[in-house]
Order: sequence, then C-alpha cells, then structure tokens
Amino acid sequence: MKTRNLKKTTREVTTIQFETAIRRYAEAEKREGEINRSIENEVNELLTAHEDELNCLAQSKQTAFETVQTYCINNKERLFVKRRSIGTLHGVAGFRLGTPRLKTQKGSNWNTVLQELKSRLPAYVRTTEEPAKDLLLADRHKEQVATALIELGVEIVQEELFYLEAGKAA
Repeated sequence: MKTRNLKKTTREVTTIQFETAIRRYAEAEKREGEINRSIENEVNELLTAHEDELNCLAQSKQTAFETVQTYCINNKERLFVKRRSIGTLHGVAGFRLGTPRLKTQKGSNWNTVLQELKSRLPAYVRTTEEPAKDLLLADRHKEQVATALIELGVEIVQEELFYLEAGKAA
C-alpha cells in the first residue's frame, strides 16, 4: 500500500484516466512482486548450492583466525615492540585500541557513582527536561490537559494521508 501526504492539485483528471491509472498501478505492483519473488528464489537457489562450501570456508577462517591470534598473543612482547601490527605476504595482523569507555570497578555501581558525581562533579551529571509529548497526546481528551494545551498554544494536528491499494486479482 502506498501512502502519501495530500498535496493540492489543479489538474483535471477524468474518470477514464483515474481507472486507467489504478489499473496501471495494480499491474506494475503485481509485476514488481513477481520480479522480487523471482530474484528471491534465484538467490535462495544460489545460497543452497554453495551452502556447504560457505560453511567450510567460514569454519576454516575461524580456525585460522584463532591460530593467528594465539600466535600474536603469545609473541606480543617480541613482535609488537615498535608497532601495533605486523605485515606478511598474505595480510596484516595486530592489536587496536577499542573506543574508550567507562566501567565501574569491582564493588562499585553506577548508582553509587551518580550520587558521588552529584556532590563532587555536578557538571558531569545530566538532567534532561523536555515535554512528555506521548503523555500529552494520550491524555489530550482529559479536560485539564485539553484546556492547558489551548492556553499554552499547542494544538493536536492529524494530517490526512492518501493511499492506494492495488487489487489482488488484477
């Protein structure tokens, strides 16, 4: 189903043009579905045909990765003195620093850290204030909320959308 915001139009369209357009839309959508199903079937056939080989390759890569990783970890002091990576004829292996992150130490938790930050480093504590739009929409029919929204200059808008569904028997 195709849905779009309404737009103003001044063009005249006859009933015959309207019916023709819906028929063309339905035919195009049907053909589009046929093509997509055909593509999906061909992809599934290819995946099935190569599934065993892909599984073997994935397993081979995993085993090779673990071997290279073990070697590099066991020889880290010798191989990675000056650089964080080593190059070979067939590739590069090495160590990268991940993205910095904060982690609480053993015996500590984020609630405790938050309480301490409030007193020691209050600039590093976030407080976010924003309208609870979802609650206002949910309670918009309550008299108190409806009156307040009007007084605050807030209105509830609901755009009308146009849709077109192609017939399944087209």
